[in-house]
Amino acid sequence: MATVLMVAIHRFGTESLTAEIVADGGRVAMQVERGRAAYPLAQNPFRHIQVVDARGRVVASTPKLRGKPRMATFTPANKATAQSVVCGEVFPPGECDIVIAQWAYREGGNWIVYSASPTVPPWVDPRLAALVGGAAVVLAAAVTYLGRRIAVASLKPVTAIRVELDEINETSLSRRAPVPPCDDEIHDLAISINHTLSRLQAAVEQQRQFASDASHDLRSPIAAIRAEVEDALLAPQETSVPKLGGTVLGGLERLQAIVHDLLTIARLDAGSSGAHDAIDLAELVATECRMRHHMRNGCEFSLEPGVVVIGDRLRMGRLLTNLIDNAERHADSKIIIDVRRAPGDEGDGRRFPHGIAVLEVLDDGPGIDPDKREQVFQRFARLDTARSKDAGGTGLGLPIARQIAETSGGTLRIEDSPRGARFVLRLPLHEGAALPSLQDPGLAERGGAVFLEDGFAQ
Repeated sequence: MATVLMVAIHRFGTESLTAEIVADGGRVAMQVERGRAAYPLAQNPFRHIQVVDARGRVVASTPKLRGKPRMATFTPANKATAQSVVCGEVFPPGECDIVIAQWAYREGGNWIVYSASPTVPPWVDPRLAALVGGAAVVLAAAVTYLGRRIAVASLKPVTAIRVELDEINETSLSRRAPVPPCDDEIHDLAISINHTLSRLQAAVEQQRQFASDASHDLRSPIAAIRAEVEDALLAPQETSVPKLGGTVLGGLERLQAIVHDLLTIARLDAGSSGAHDAIDLAELVATECRMRHHMRNGCEFSLEPGVVVIGDRLRMGRLLTNLIDNAERHADSKIIIDVRRAPGDEGDGRRFPHGIAVLEVLDDGPGIDPDKREQVFQRFARLDTARSKDAGGTGLGLPIARQIAETSGGTLRIEDSPRGARFVLRLPLHEGAALPSLQDPGLAERGGAVFLEDGFAQ
């Protein structure tokens, strides 16, 4: 800032000095035109003036230039004045002067009046330079001091947040960082940190609950297998190898199902994207239902052909299998499956740009209370009615189904229905893929609904 100020003062001083030189030369030129020149030609001791006649001879000058040649050779040409900086020559060594040339008109021809003065030095005046430099040093020191105080005061909340985080790392995740009262970036940072801590605490608690539930579910079949083996060892005459093998095999199958579900959840948690296949949901449902000849409940479904989504076929099959298994466990007499397309809402334009592929699985069982609908999607969470009715579930089927739906860009929810539970899967509809057709001879299309002809589904 001091440099800019000195440059501005130097420019202003140079312009003012040039105006004074022009005025002194103009005054002498007017006197020459009138035929008389008043001495001294210049009142300022640092001002130099020369009068040159039409032949180029110096006819008058200030005392310091008497007997010396003309200070410059340039002329104003067609302009009223001409300006140049001349160093040395008639001036003292190392001195540069601003020289102004002006015309003076006389009967014998055009004369020239040269007026000059030393250029303004870069520091203009030593006292001014000292004043500006000293003020700059004082101002820089003041700005540095105040800036440091402001920075320290501004960073106090950050220090408090850091200290609190260190204590949280050493003690408990339930504590939160202090939020400063001011509305600034540090306030927003504290809120973001507390939000992150809340997410982290929820994840840690979920992991602990997951480990507890997993150990409980794994311990039950292991304990049952151990009890059967101990009974067989204590009373070998009361059992047989086929009976013992059948009992142990049932427990091993349950262990295998739990481990398989745990591995599936681990892969989904790892964020693996899976394949990107074009899947016709109607074809997928028809294929799954054809393989379920052992179902104890009837299965009714209405399938709209050409409802194509993009996803991993194995995962999507697993999602459908989990939904049907859940419906079969709780249905009283029948299961209803519906596949259709629906237009995308304005709020879901980004998630469903081409529309929505809807898959619904309904059962006529006791249903789920609205306040417990999200609970069934928690890992190892089974409602009391489910546990009393079916102890063979792992408690991971519905969480896996929802995670697959969300990985595929969709949603899985439980919605209202007159009776039973109604699971609704919504996925982004894929318009670009070729629409597979249901050409299987075991399927017949009637009025937009597809029915199996083997008597199993009506």
